[in-house]
Amino acid sequence: MVSQRQLLDAALNEGNGIFRLEPAWVPRSFCIPGRRLKLHPDDYYAYGANRGGIDERWLSSTTRADNGPLTTPHEGLSFIRTADGSRLLLTEAIEMAGNEILGREVMQRHGGWRMYSKFFDNEEPLPHHVHHADAMAANVGRPGKPEAYYFPKQLNNHGGYFPYTFFGLNPGTTKDEIKACLANWETRDNGILFLSRAYKLKPGTGWDVPPGILHAPGSLLTYEPQAASDVFAMFQNVVWEAYTPKELLQKDVPADKRDDLDYYIELLDWQLNVDPEFYEHRHMTPKPVRPVEEMHEDGYEELDVVYKSASFSAKELTVFPGRSVQIKDEGPYGAIVIQGHGQFGPLSVEAPAMIRFGQMTQDELFVTAQAAKAGVLITNTSASDDLVVLKHFGPRA
Repeated sequence: MVSQRQLLDAALNEGNGIFRLEPAWVPRSFCIPGRRLKLHPDDYYAYGANRGGIDERWLSSTTRADNGPLTTPHEGLSFIRTADGSRLLLTEAIEMAGNEILGREVMQRHGGWRMYSKFFDNEEPLPHHVHHADAMAANVGRPGKPEAYYFPKQLNNHGGYFPYTFFGLNPGTTKDEIKACLANWETRDNGILFLSRAYKLKPGTGWDVPPGILHAPGSLLTYEPQAASDVFAMFQNVVWEAYTPKELLQKDVPADKRDDLDYYIELLDWQLNVDPEFYEHRHMTPKPVRPVEEMHEDGYEELDVVYKSASFSAKELTVFPGRSVQIKDEGPYGAIVIQGHGQFGPLSVEAPAMIRFGQMTQDELFVTAQAAKAGVLITNTSASDDLVVLKHFGPRA
């Protein structure tokens, strides 16, 4: 019988330090799928209609989804897949060989892979909600959750029903006004969006969302690098005439604090929420990693698309038709191909047109520290189509 270590060695050897990862699908009971994840139309309720539709795909994840008592054992977790179909959890691989995969410096400083990314794909907006900072998340035995958004043009052929996101609170909002919203959870629409403002979402741009900021994500498909956590508290009780169960407000709150309105206020970073220059401080426009003319001469373009958080970052790499480029990075990263086909090191890659639930794909990879630093040769084998890859990085060593 092949051991887990032998499986890991086989995966390392097949990709010269690059792993293939299986798609990791996550349903949400409070969401309506936007149907831009490339799942087969019959498969959006593959976990069962009672679980809700699949509207998330988690990428390079060592974090299990927190979806209540019906959560499946490996929900949200990424599996490494070898050429013969053998599989191994990325979590287990890092536990066995973290120094080889992430690098000794990352392991010494962070103890593992402390981020994941996802595609979030909802047809309607989500409730105004908040992710906890470390101090408040620790009260329920979890780490905090900063996150960021980027809206890939390739995956946003339509904007859904409401491509606007509410962020933060209007300057001058008081804590008593927020407590009044929460106190009215079960009596009427609590009206919390009257205390916030919405921004129209523009494909090809993004936002930085530190923990403690209220946000009601809009209906563009969103690429979301984030810290390795699934902690949140919903603050809006009625969204598009649909009721949000109070359990989603109380989910990550200690049992003895669930009726303490002041505790919910402590979940908020008040100054960040009421920042009068919220757009200037939190919006992200892509930045070229090198002079654009030089990159184009070399056959590619690479942009920093997520760059305001110390917990993670992300890049968008485009290799032009028929061109090859060797790209070096400072540390390990996950990668997802969103357009085109070609070679990523020794592995063939392609952006699928449609995926069946449970089907293996050739669009998701994990690049180990050594391979990233040595440089990966990436070739676009198409004569006409760009090869486009999103790359998500954890915190620096």
